Amino acid sequence: MQADRQPIPSVWTRPRRQREQLTRERIVREAVRLLDADGTEALSMRTLSNRLNAGATSLYRHVANKDELIELVVDEVYGELDVPVAGHRSEWRAAASGAANSLRAMALRHSWIASVLGQVGLSHLGPNVMQMSDRMLAIFETAGFPSDETDRAVSTVVAYVIGVATSEAAYLSMISRSGSTEQEWVDELRPALEEAARDHPRLMEGQVAQRGVDPGKVRDETFDYGLQCILDGLEARLTRHGPA
Repeated sequence: MQADRQPIPSVWTRPRRQREQLTRERIVREAVRLLDADGTEALSMRTLSNRLNAGATSLYRHVANKDELIELVVDEVYGELDVPVAGHRSEWRAAASGAANSLRAMALRHSWIASVLGQVGLSHLGPNVMQMSDRMLAIFETAGFPSDETDRAVSTVVAYVIGVATSEAAYLSMISRSGSTEQEWVDELRPALEEAARDHPRLMEGQVAQRGVDPGKVRDETFDYGLQCILDGLEARLTRHGPA
């Protein structure tokens, strides 16, 4: 019947089934565990139903296809974010930095997230993504940005974080596959790096400066440098607008 027709193909537009042993929450938790352990290539409806000891029919009652499953797992991990509240406009930078660092940490915990962001359909309808977006908009609103710029400011920060975290996650995944720690991998690679940089004094200077330095600390400091540059630019725009 027309009245029963799902208007938009998204998991967020379908009524939820209640009082069943196999719940949407259980499906999503197991899918996240599978993705964290084996990556996106391992995720399929059949594999997931086997891990849940449930028939495919039971799974499809809650999730129509893999695309909808991706919508759900993306929203699930966005629920891990801690977006601080800026109680006063003087607190907006600290709050924005806190939100950005929380987003980066989530993306590094779930290295598969970046590879699926282009195929998540209506993920912005998910409750956790909606909450994250609303809280981040509140930060820039409190800062005094005009209403037509708050969304752009949030998008700029998020794009930076996801871009950096995508590269970091790929790098860390490669190291993990090698069976080494990040420090071990860097130490083993350093002689080759310094040999390759020998005829490039600026590169060599950078390599020498990083001897004995925790590579995780280097990544943290590099990320923060870029983030603060972006916030500097946003703050300059805010100053140009004058007091709210």
